[in-house]
Amino acid sequence: MKYPFSNPFMCLLVLVLSFYGLSQEQAKPNIVLIIVDDAGYHDFGFQGSKTFKTPHIDALAKSGIVFSQAYVTAAVCGPSRAGLITGRYQQRFGFEENNVPGIMSKSGLTGDDMGLPTHLNTMADYMKNLGYTNGYIGKWHLGNANRYHPLKRGFDHFVGFRGGARSFYPYGPNNPLKKSENRIEFGFEKYQEPTNYLTQFFADEAIGFMGKNKSTPFFLTISFNAVHNPLEIDKNYKGQFPELKGKRKKLANMTASLDAACGRIFKFLEKEQIINNTLVIFINDNGGPTDANGASNYPLSGTKANHLEGGIRIPFIMSWPEIIDSNRNYNFPVSTLDILPTIFSIGGGDLGSIQPLDGVNLMPFILGKNKNKPHQFLYWKKESRAAIRHKNWKLLRFPDRPAQLYDISNDISEQHDLADKYPEIVKEMYKKLFEWEAELERPLWQLDRKWEVRAMERMDTYH
Repeated sequence: MKYPFSNPFMCLLVLVLSFYGLSQEQAKPNIVLIIVDDAGYHDFGFQGSKTFKTPHIDALAKSGIVFSQAYVTAAVCGPSRAGLITGRYQQRFGFEENNVPGIMSKSGLTGDDMGLPTHLNTMADYMKNLGYTNGYIGKWHLGNANRYHPLKRGFDHFVGFRGGARSFYPYGPNNPLKKSENRIEFGFEKYQEPTNYLTQFFADEAIGFMGKNKSTPFFLTISFNAVHNPLEIDKNYKGQFPELKGKRKKLANMTASLDAACGRIFKFLEKEQIINNTLVIFINDNGGPTDANGASNYPLSGTKANHLEGGIRIPFIMSWPEIIDSNRNYNFPVSTLDILPTIFSIGGGDLGSIQPLDGVNLMPFILGKNKNKPHQFLYWKKESRAAIRHKNWKLLRFPDRPAQLYDISNDISEQHDLADKYPEIVKEMYKKLFEWEAELERPLWQLDRKWEVRAMERMDTYH
């Protein structure tokens, strides 16, 4: 991946930005946020995989900074996205850690009434106020009802589907549509199925949006549903990975297609000579579901839907040529909560002017202006289950057994429970967790108890 500096004006602009830092008076950078779905922590070359081929994403990682301790706010898709798009713990506004719609009790919101509360501002609302044109391509999963639609949440352009998972092939007589929220929508209530593999279709749409808006600052979210189930291969990569079998073989194929789609997006930015003034962020939405799609979260324990590291720690890259040094690693814990305040700040916004956020602007930390850790505490909660991270300590709380305590710096795989050895640390972390929970709203919906029991059983299985 190359980043040419053939435009003398862009060279001068980058030097000025580097010298004076980021300010409201500078030319606003473009922002491209890439979200992938249900990928394994280990299933990228830059994360150590020797079998999955991801040369374009690996090149992005090499061009910028990789966060080795990056977390999402939830171990499943919808709540994780709610935290990301608001910069706040989703439990603060009652978006309990369950996907929408889901298997919920009748005591709260159900079905299409579940979604991101409409009184909340999103990252797109904030960026629009800074003069950005906002696009959203791909999976939404923050509510099916019209009032939750992306075009009513600050985005100017939307091509994608409202639901949480759908086929990678066009729906039709041989592939019938089962849920209306999984239709591909162009704008608002205008539907048409793509003719090509969905991952590549979303790349096409992303490139089209950037081409139309390249002369003005844009904020584009590309929310791939790859590599979420169903495991449907891209036939352009059929026959690759002969050493793999079953789910792993299909997953490797889908990951190769995802990497190629990302490569096409990066190539467009280079071709149009706007990559030097574009911040590209790459994240996964939660840990890989090792049972459902064969993902590998090595060396982490756990899987999607639980609070072990394999459920909540993710690959996370930021690349901005000449502003962020290349080939770097950042080793303090960070969160996807930090993305909103980071992009708002580099777009010229004043964080003091908006509602309180739980995330922080990462730029002073990664540019070396702030040597402290971005977060003293990080929290997770689903029903009565919860987790808290403080420095190198992580405590997991369960409804049916004693808490577990791990030293993540020496036990990334969470194999050695130290709760009995350090009871005072357990006590202090419980106290901080209770203090945080006292700040939260009551959940807008509740998980059906029989499904909660099954979820806890899964956590035992994947420890």
